[in-house]
Amino acid sequence: MVSMVRQPRVRVHLAWVVAAVTFLTLLGSSGFRSAPGVLIVPLEEEFGWSRTVISAAVSVNLVLFGLAGPFAAAAMNRFGLRRVVLSALGLVALGSGLTVAMTASWQLVLLWGVVVGIGTGAMAGVLAATVATRWFVRRRGLVVGALTAAGATGQLVFLPALAALAAGPGWRWSSLAVTLGALAVVPLVVAFLRDSPAAVGLRPYGAPPDSPIAPPPVRANPVGTALAALRDAARTGAFWVLAGSFAICGATTNGLVATHLIPAAHDHGIAGTTAAGLLALVGVFDIAGTLASGWLTDRVDPRRLLLWYYGLRGVALLVLTPALADGGIGLVGFVVIYGLDWVATVPPTVALCTEVYGRERGPIVFGWVFASHQVGAAVAATAAGAVRTALGDYLVAFLAAASLCLVAALITQVVRSPRPGPSPAPAAAITAAG
Repeated sequence: MVSMVRQPRVRVHLAWVVAAVTFLTLLGSSGFRSAPGVLIVPLEEEFGWSRTVISAAVSVNLVLFGLAGPFAAAAMNRFGLRRVVLSALGLVALGSGLTVAMTASWQLVLLWGVVVGIGTGAMAGVLAATVATRWFVRRRGLVVGALTAAGATGQLVFLPALAALAAGPGWRWSSLAVTLGALAVVPLVVAFLRDSPAAVGLRPYGAPPDSPIAPPPVRANPVGTALAALRDAARTGAFWVLAGSFAICGATTNGLVATHLIPAAHDHGIAGTTAAGLLALVGVFDIAGTLASGWLTDRVDPRRLLLWYYGLRGVALLVLTPALADGGIGLVGFVVIYGLDWVATVPPTVALCTEVYGRERGPIVFGWVFASHQVGAAVAATAAGAVRTALGDYLVAFLAAASLCLVAALITQVVRSPRPGPSPAPAAAITAAG
């Protein structure tokens, strides 16, 4: 006899919908992060601007990309996720779209550097950290990994299309494609992105069913909130260790490889579209690496993960110059290692910020740590361009970056968990590093 018992419907927690929309938002807005590496050579050829000048504009972008983060995280508490994300997408679309009309290098700095830098910085790592911390108790590391992969992988996967447009119709079509990518996700944000579980009467995913529903984030002045978080965190050794190691992370990814790998490959006779394809493969492996890193962060001490991640990155940079010269299996090995390791450092770094500074301040402190990431990227982007101009190749830049990775691998091991005690104040809770 057929049972007529109705099976209960399995409902998807809204947290996964918010995470999915955030994933698509970061993916759609990540195209402009690919543009500098693709457009350096075309801009040199059309306008006669030196690589140092163009790298300086990229550096402004990288600095503001980072500095916008902590203020954006605080603004998300004050104004809500949706308003901040929509404003950021608008800035990315505006800055990218207007680049097609630029004729002077100062316009490159204004549009690439300032407008797009602020827009992309208002999303990126702080958006991933805020969504994961607000909406998830379980699977938080996995979600951070997935959302980080969206932004980092998107900028690499878009490279072949942007490079093909730059080599075919022209670099302006690459900029317009980025504008369309940012605008395409606006309807999804309007329809589905929600500020917090408390705003819709829910608990975060994985929270005990008998736990009280947490109140929405305090709507304080975002500038004051961000600066207060920096003031308190800066009194702790853990902050400077995390900020220093993440500055090295930015220097060896966004600043060096993402910006200069295509020009470096060009120096070795590798076509720009081929080099863009290599970076796209880095993005493919990055998906697996970052998801695995998020999964591991839920289970393994994040300090141990950072030891391995920075160590492997340093080894890959040591072999990059001979790999480019040979163009064979060594270059494939670099792509695999660097891809798996590209932003694998983000989930354990977010976990340490949350562990040390708490759920409410953790994302804001991570915003400041991420700012150091971009400062490191900016310094590396300019320095590598200057090294190439002075010496004619990137060998010294790659070797210096490998040495910095060893430093990062070691210093992250001294970050300590807060001591148990009655006062959770950040300044008293963190053991000084060193």
